[in-house]
Parts: sequence; C-alpha cells; structure tokens
Amino acid sequence: MPFAYLDLNMLDRNIADIAAAAGSKNIRVASKSIRSVDVLRRILDAGAPYRGIMCYTASEAAFLADRGFDDLLLGYPTWEEKGIRALVDRIAAGKLIVLMVDCAEHVARIERIARERGFRVPLCLDVDMSASYPGLRFGVWRSPVSGWEQAKPVVEAIVGSPWLQLDGIMGYEAQIAGVGDDVPGSALKNRIVRLLKTRSVSEVARRRAEVVRGIETLGAKLRFVNAGGTGSLASSREEKDVSEITAGSGFYSPVLFDHYKSFRYMPAAGFAAEIVRRPRADIVTCMGGGYVASGAAGTTKLPLPYLPENLRLFPLEGAGEVQTPLLANRPEHRGLRIGDPVFFRHAKAGELCERFECLHVVSEGVVVGQYATYRGMGENFL
Repeated sequence: MPFAYLDLNMLDRNIADIAAAAGSKNIRVASKSIRSVDVLRRILDAGAPYRGIMCYTASEAAFLADRGFDDLLLGYPTWEEKGIRALVDRIAAGKLIVLMVDCAEHVARIERIARERGFRVPLCLDVDMSASYPGLRFGVWRSPVSGWEQAKPVVEAIVGSPWLQLDGIMGYEAQIAGVGDDVPGSALKNRIVRLLKTRSVSEVARRRAEVVRGIETLGAKLRFVNAGGTGSLASSREEKDVSEITAGSGFYSPVLFDHYKSFRYMPAAGFAAEIVRRPRADIVTCMGGGYVASGAAGTTKLPLPYLPENLRLFPLEGAGEVQTPLLANRPEHRGLRIGDPVFFRHAKAGELCERFECLHVVSEGVVVGQYATYRGMGENFL
C-alpha cells in the first residue's frame, strides 16, 4: 500500500448501463477518464455501441495508435508541430485520427504540415456549448466558436483546402454533463442548477442544429456529430443530429458522480492506504492519500474514505501528501489496527491512474490480475 484497484464486476455493470443510457447513439470513450490500455480494450471489446476513442493529447493519440487502436479523435487542439507531424505520419500509414480545431490559426497550421507531408488530414470543429447569462457563465471556457456565425469562416477554410477534410463537429455541454445537481447540503443550488440544465438542453440542441445546417449549405458531409459526456447521456441521445456521445468518467464512477439526481453508476475504482498509527483511540492515520483532483480548489476535489464505512476526513487536514488522519469513532471502527487498509474513492476518474503503475483487478471479491496504467507503461502525457 498504497495501491489502486478496479472491480471488474462493477466496471462491466457500468459498461452495460452506459450503453443502455446512450439509446441509439454510438459511444466514444474518453481516454482521459480511463488512462489504461487494458481498460480501454475491455470497454471497446464490449462491442456496440462502443466505437472510437477521444484522446486528450497528440502524444497519447500516437501512443494508442501504435498499440492497435483506431478511430481516434483529439478532444483538444494541438499546436506543437512535433505532435501534429506525428499524427499526420500515422494518418499517412492508414490510421483514422481526427485533429481538433476551433480557429483559423489551427486550420492554417495543420494545412501547412499536411501539404508538406502530402496527405489529407481529417479535422473536427469544436463548437462551444456553454451558456452565458447576465453575470453567469454556465459551463466552461472552451472554443471561441459558439454558433454558425463564428463557425462559418473556419468551416470555409477547411472545405476550401485540398489538404483538409471536415470530418465532424464536437460540442461538449459541460454545464449539463459535468455539473452535479444533487449535492448534499445544497438544496437551493441544486434546484437552480436543474432549472439551468433544463434551459440549456433546448439551447444546446438549437445551436448544434444551426451549425450542422450551416455546414450542409456549404456542401460538406459530416461523418460524425459528437456530443456530451456521462452526465448528459439522457439529453444528448435525444438530439437527432448527434451520432455519438462521449463517455468516460462513468466507467469508474468517482465521487463527483455521486451527485447527479438522474443516474448512478457503480464505484468501480479506488485506492487503498495503510493505517500506520493511532494518535487517539478514535483516530486512525493512513500513510499518503493526498490524491487531490484537478479543477477549482475545494473540498469536493478530495478523495473520500469508502471502506470501512463512516470514516471521516478532518476539515483542517483533509487528505495529505504523506498522511491522512481519519475520525474513527463508530462501533464498526473498533477493530481497526495498524497495518489495515482504508479504501478511498478519488474525486475524478482517470486522474487516479496518474498516481499508480497498475490497477489491481478484482472479480467476485478475488484479485485476478493487474491492468497497467499509462504511468505503468512509462508514459505521462500531461
């Protein structure tokens, strides 16, 4: 200890439930929420509707392509020439890899490299789906393209180039997919978030359709229209223009995904830390445990003790780099001893894998093997 684990029974249940939640849409797996080649293969081997991967860096996409994966979509723009050239080389070798763009500068840079290499490169246009209200940005800051007016010149630059192809568009409605609406102790905020989500669903559908119709007027044919995330499967699947939905976090179902009213997946992944001291009869202290998730700082980004139940972090210490004290004042905690494990769940999904070289794989309560993480394969992409 510490070690990370993955419960295959829970993972397989999540794979089946997410497939059902997507309705008739294909599912593209978000690799940043997985970060293990073995787990990616297990999900994709489940068959329909799983097809393709959304990668988060050019080097990761090249890494996955070299290990037999195909239909790779970069979820974020790449500016570094080395990364673009590496992907163009693999496209030239027959791999289906789609680069993300959201402005004329991205398009011009990729076009120059594609022309030099002599191969046509498929692109995807990132359309921002966040909502802006007076005094409130409901969503995240991503693409500068928020509608057809901003998309048109970028699309014209792509379709007008013999070295580029507009393969698809992507719109991530983060305010629906990535915002919990059933957070304990936040009843008023939960109601407001649900109202804003309901309003956003129709607005997102309208704006996405507007961009698709505009692209059609220019004679371009899209291979895919990508939407959503685990938290927006129910709404994204209802849009007729959407052909695929991205999902990632739901497969591990970390702590942040406990706070959605409309769905709940199984907590398939986590880590264990060893109890190394008892500073008081009702306190146990674990070695390590401070694996804090990215994003705006706050207690919601801390890992939470999972098993034994009812252990609690101390507000003034939280989960620490070298030690994590826990209040253990319930009858079920009396048997805890130095050397025992405490199991935690991470706040975000794939970020857990950046801390460990492997996931200890469990099936029916028995350890049956190990799945290497990216880190365990000697890789670190961000």
